[in-house]
Amino acid sequence: MFRMSKVSLIVLLLIISIAVPLGAGAQEEPRWEKPIVIGWTPPDITGVFKTATDFFEKSAADANANGFDVQVIAQATTTHLAFADQVAIIEDYIQRKVDVIAISPIEVEVIVPALRKANEAGIPVIIVNLLEPIEGVDVASYIGFDNAIAAQVTAYSVLDYFGGPGVLGEGEMVEIEPDQYLDLDFWEELYADLTDEEKAAIVARGVIIEGVAGGFFSTARLNGFHEVLDQYEGIEIVGKPCAADWNREKGIGCAEDFLQANPEGLDFIWAASNEMGMGAMLAAEAAGRLEMAQDGVTLGDKTVAVFTNDVTPESVERISEGKMIAETTHGFADWGWFGGEFAVRLACGLEVPETFDIRPRIAYIDNARLFYPDPALPVIDWEGIKAECQ
Repeated sequence: MFRMSKVSLIVLLLIISIAVPLGAGAQEEPRWEKPIVIGWTPPDITGVFKTATDFFEKSAADANANGFDVQVIAQATTTHLAFADQVAIIEDYIQRKVDVIAISPIEVEVIVPALRKANEAGIPVIIVNLLEPIEGVDVASYIGFDNAIAAQVTAYSVLDYFGGPGVLGEGEMVEIEPDQYLDLDFWEELYADLTDEEKAAIVARGVIIEGVAGGFFSTARLNGFHEVLDQYEGIEIVGKPCAADWNREKGIGCAEDFLQANPEGLDFIWAASNEMGMGAMLAAEAAGRLEMAQDGVTLGDKTVAVFTNDVTPESVERISEGKMIAETTHGFADWGWFGGEFAVRLACGLEVPETFDIRPRIAYIDNARLFYPDPALPVIDWEGIKAECQ
């Protein structure tokens, strides 16, 4: 039997080490081949946030179809008042060592300590539904819109419907392209040169359903809505806003109270979010007082027109039926689609935009189908990302 001496063995190993460089044949796999876990925490997974969650998952599925291994974990609080629960979810993601955390905050200040923990753990953070920077924390990217601007856009749709120029009511009708963005620039330019007489011709009485009273998002939307409508003396806001905590059932309750308190009639209800707006629509419909957008049809006397903010697949159906007059889209599909892309880029160590502004714009009966069920979203260059993700 052949036996190799210790000296011969050492010489042989030295020859092999020279012939085969250290690490050859055991190269580390590129980052894009490894799992990427995104921890996503919205305030709930109904309505607008279900839409955002669906498109986070669609973005991940699109990445996986192009060779990635992306998983989205979604955990939400039970209510928009469960502040501590969202903090606990973020801390859970940190303990699980997810690759990226994406958050739509219930309120900003309460999550700051948890965001600092994510920073300390080296986990990149994406903030969704917000553009305003959060002081004292490191946020990789903000995806969202200006809440005050979004409410200003809705306010202009109210002016349009009740006598001003635009695309909705009996005032001057303007010609637009089928896919034109009816954003703040559009409305401000349209209303910039109105005479006092033209402003006085815009007349309506309405009520407001707000979100969490005193909260950041609700306050911003209230301020934006008032900033526009307070310039028009013919627009009367009746009573104080009713806080429905972004909840549909509470929105129904607020609308019922407003309708009962104003038997002489109201012209409009503005709800600061989609879920509350759907509630207002259901309450007005049940009371036989819902105004329809199409062909001037109404469901009874002293009808009320419903305006709101957000836009989801469900509300597009109602707008298309004429049951809601106008709604400002906040781009929830965009949140998830780009949120998924940015999360993958961050996991790969690549750059992402510091802010990604989704321009709020009006959805109404003639253009609602541009938004759902098939929103126009750009193709993501996963192959390009893969090439850089080493």
